[in-house]
Amino acid sequence: QVHAVESGGGLVQAGGSLRLSCAASGYTFTLYTMGWFRQAPGKEREFVASIGWPGGSRLYADSVKGRFTISRDNAKNTGYLQLNSLKPEDTAVYYCARGREWKQPITTRLPDYGYWGQGTQVTVSS
Repeated sequence: QVHAVESGGGLVQAGGSLRLSCAASGYTFTLYTMGWFRQAPGKEREFVASIGWPGGSRLYADSVKGRFTISRDNAKNTGYLQLNSLKPEDTAVYYCARGREWKQPITTRLPDYGYWGQGTQVTVSS
């Protein structure tokens, strides 16, 4: 059974940093694109970053480019999202997800991802 469990969220002041983790299980992690999305209260879930299989290719939303870094450790079946220079507008629940198809090209489209984790809350105070 495919599982994704996010962790690492918390409360941080503006300008601070957090490192989110996504522990995956139930499939061959190396062969799937992984993405991070976020959802703020009252807003739709939006793309943050994605990393291709087995790694290397990366895409970022314009709003986080230069501040966030996505990575993966295939040996540990774990993906990461490093959040630096955080802003209050980054406050949201952050979700990781797996590309729906085996060896799927990297994309920014939410429908191309499935098997969502439960999310981890990131709150940035001003």
